[in-house]
Amino acid sequence: MKELRAAGAEKIFRETASGAKTDRAQLRRALDALDADDVLMVTRLDRLARSTRDLLNTLAAIGDKRAGFRSLADGWADTTMAHGRLILTVLGGLAEFERELIRSHTGEGRARAVANGVKLGRKPTLTPHQRQEAIKRMKAGKESLGEIARSYNLSRWTISRLSL
Repeated sequence: MKELRAAGAEKIFRETASGAKTDRAQLRRALDALDADDVLMVTRLDRLARSTRDLLNTLAAIGDKRAGFRSLADGWADTTMAHGRLILTVLGGLAEFERELIRSHTGEGRARAVANGVKLGRKPTLTPHQRQEAIKRMKAGKESLGEIARSYNLSRWTISRLSL
């Protein structure tokens, strides 16, 4: 806290929750207290976020308030200076590129799996025969959905989703 006071901090929010958590009460209070042209300062960057994505989301929230950000131990992480904004913009672009690559590779992997005959998703709770029987019983209308579901040890919602 001494470092923050020496750097000119007027208000200090002390977080006791882990930096790995994205929903932290004191961080939320600090962000809510920001006005245009304020600067949110932290002693070290890892006090604010543990992942690039979390950092970029937090910096976006700060930017939306037209406020700045500065890490005392990490001179490059200073959005009040042009070079800090440049570096953080490049990091944001790299993170977005990485997300797109992951999305693309995941889609390609799924397409390959389907082409190889792999069935994606949860395993059906009913066999095809049980499914046909349940649909027949529903059409007959002599039993409630709950009774049909209990006979298969399922919820009535599962039975109600079967297409007639």
